[in-house]
Amino acid sequence: MTLATVDDAGHPSARIVLLKDVDARGFVFYTNYESRKGRELLAHPWAALCFHWQPMERQVRVEGPVERVSAAEADAYFASRARMSRIGAWASRQSATLESDAELRQRVQEVEARFAGGDVPRPPNWSGFRVAPQRIEFWRGRPYRLHERLLYERDDTGWRVRRLFP
Repeated sequence: MTLATVDDAGHPSARIVLLKDVDARGFVFYTNYESRKGRELLAHPWAALCFHWQPMERQVRVEGPVERVSAAEADAYFASRARMSRIGAWASRQSATLESDAELRQRVQEVEARFAGGDVPRPPNWSGFRVAPQRIEFWRGRPYRLHERLLYERDDTGWRVRRLFP
């Protein structure tokens, strides 16, 4: 899914992230809290998501406040990852400047040595976020750009639905 955040100046940033869970509470993904997206979400806890399936002419847009997942949720997901992915989470200073591939390889070797023969626990700066949807728009492509758009907005009583012009 595409995740959009904003920085302190209100400048948007979008990137593709992996959706790891969805339930009645929202849409969950995981990251390093010190990455650009992590810093932006911690400072401005609101996000937009976009799922796009061009061959099917379908799109779903989601907007809402962001909250951190529980430590138990983050631990459980982290433990399910491949060992090298867990090592990579420790070795990577995500979004920081990397001088060379050799620097990253060195950091990976150091983490492998640190956890040799043992479990690789979740780093303290690595966890997840949940986007709690306040708005969900379903878009369906139609000929001549006469697309169908249904907007669901959450209020105190539940969801309100409106049809939008294309």
